Amino acid sequence: MKQFYSIFLLLLLSSTLLFCQKDYQIKTVAFYNLENLFDTINDPTKNDEASPIMEIKENRGVIYQKKLTNMAKVLSEIGTKEAKNSPVIIGVSEIENRKVLEDLTQTNYLKDKQYSIIHYDSPDLRGIDVALLYQEKYFKPIHHETFELKLWKENGMRIYTRDQLLVSGYLDDELIHIIVNHWPSRRGGEEKSRAKREKAAYLNTQIIEKIKLSDPNPKIIIMGDLNDDPTNSSLKKVLKTKTRKANVKKGDIYNPMEDMFRRGENTLVYRDNINLFDQIMFTSPLLTTTKDYSTYKMYKTNVFNPQYLTTQTGKYKGYPHRSFSGNRFINGYSDHYPVYMYLIKEN
Repeated sequence: MKQFYSIFLLLLLSSTLLFCQKDYQIKTVAFYNLENLFDTINDPTKNDEASPIMEIKENRGVIYQKKLTNMAKVLSEIGTKEAKNSPVIIGVSEIENRKVLEDLTQTNYLKDKQYSIIHYDSPDLRGIDVALLYQEKYFKPIHHETFELKLWKENGMRIYTRDQLLVSGYLDDELIHIIVNHWPSRRGGEEKSRAKREKAAYLNTQIIEKIKLSDPNPKIIIMGDLNDDPTNSSLKKVLKTKTRKANVKKGDIYNPMEDMFRRGENTLVYRDNINLFDQIMFTSPLLTTTKDYSTYKMYKTNVFNPQYLTTQTGKYKGYPHRSFSGNRFINGYSDHYPVYMYLIKEN
């Protein structure tokens, strides 16, 4: 019997060493709400005067450069612990235009990463847009377009909000599709504004159906500031997200962040209540319940919240360390934490 256990342990050790010796590629995909990343130039076609930086009267240019540097520092560090590289794909929201992204990618933290930009101007009255940054070395876009979210008030007046951005391309040799979102806010209360976010979720389902016309079993990553938690109706009833891997069937959307939310993880704090509005979820082909990593699969999904991104003292202790307090720049980062996902593939 002793000899049997010795042989068993030897075989177990050998298989463990063999698994550890396998060579894997790890890529990071991230999303970050950049909290009012606006330039210092008044655009007469937008209500950009309402952005905090435009309300600052002195040293506006210096503050803009500091804001860019702070945002770039965060982006450069996401996922580096295991991927040994900054994210190869980054969805962003609360940016004013393409120029701020060009300035962002040319900061010292990011300029060597050679990020390219996909951006469209949206009809949002303040000029707030979403966009995608990607490292050309790893991701090759083949198609991108925006989808307009059309909403109306009870009196029939149009509500102008952010578009939803679809980018399709090859991560190495695998076709993936990314939908970048910034859904309508909870202004007026969660219940009163709920229908707007449910319509935003429904637009996502329409985008997915369009993707399936040319890619029947697509790898789709949905990311964004959804202004809803993973348990809200927009996700559970409209997108029909699944929280347990065992319940995910072909074509379903798996949301790993629902369990994270139930464990108390968050990406923002509002009036001492935590929320996980910033999310990354994906369709079934990116999920594996086995050790099959012959193609890219989700390895881990996390909130990126190192200590420096959190306010350490005062009234807002424990809140994300934001850039602006009213019309004052407080040398922070964002009122949201970024989220990220590791994709892993065996070489």
